[in-house]
Amino acid sequence: MSTLLRLDRIEVAYGDVTAVRGVSLEVRQGETVALIGSNGAGKTTTLRAISGLLPLRGGAIEFEGERVDGLGSAQIVARGIAHVPEGRQLFPSMTVLENLELGCRSAGSRARRRETLGRVFELFPRLWERRRQVAGTLSGGEQQMCAIGRGLMACPRLLMLDEPSLGLAPVMVKAIFEDLRRINAAGTTILLVEQNVARSLELSHRGYILESGRIALEGHARELRESSRIQQAYLGL
Repeated sequence: MSTLLRLDRIEVAYGDVTAVRGVSLEVRQGETVALIGSNGAGKTTTLRAISGLLPLRGGAIEFEGERVDGLGSAQIVARGIAHVPEGRQLFPSMTVLENLELGCRSAGSRARRRETLGRVFELFPRLWERRRQVAGTLSGGEQQMCAIGRGLMACPRLLMLDEPSLGLAPVMVKAIFEDLRRINAAGTTILLVEQNVARSLELSHRGYILESGRIALEGHARELRESSRIQQAYLGL
């Protein structure tokens, strides 16, 4: 598989505080890759740097072999990277349909709006039922579906998700992960940040463990699941 995303020793700081230190990783076409770590490990910061929301203090980010660090977030979305942020960040007074359509930011995604919208409603039938309902009145699971659907409306080649199961009931967590499995099977590459380590590694092909802003461990998902270090630190075994 060809490399879609490559991070080469990136460093990201908030003022004088370095949050990500020399992180290198890659995501290959067609994979789901998990980025795992405790709170404050640098996971969200890494996604925000890839999205162009935070500048690099060092290193490089390549997407499809071209440097994208230094580009604005709108340019990065147009290149084919969509970011579903932690907390969903929907517009609560706008309808489901209006929130979804906000994902069509590039000329290419706007041209495919009708086709992509149909796919989103096929994936999430509940959003079709709620399409005229304001997003603020949806359940937590429905809001997460809407946030993922909005990301898909950008027609991304890489979909990045930050804590998609946060605050959801177990039955909805299971449903969201099945949705992500289908999204990946349909051809969208996924980079997943998720506190539910067991489900994350079950879904993913490979994973990286972030500790204090550095990559501490990496490998195939099965190897990580069987690692005594991962079992003790993250799986409670």
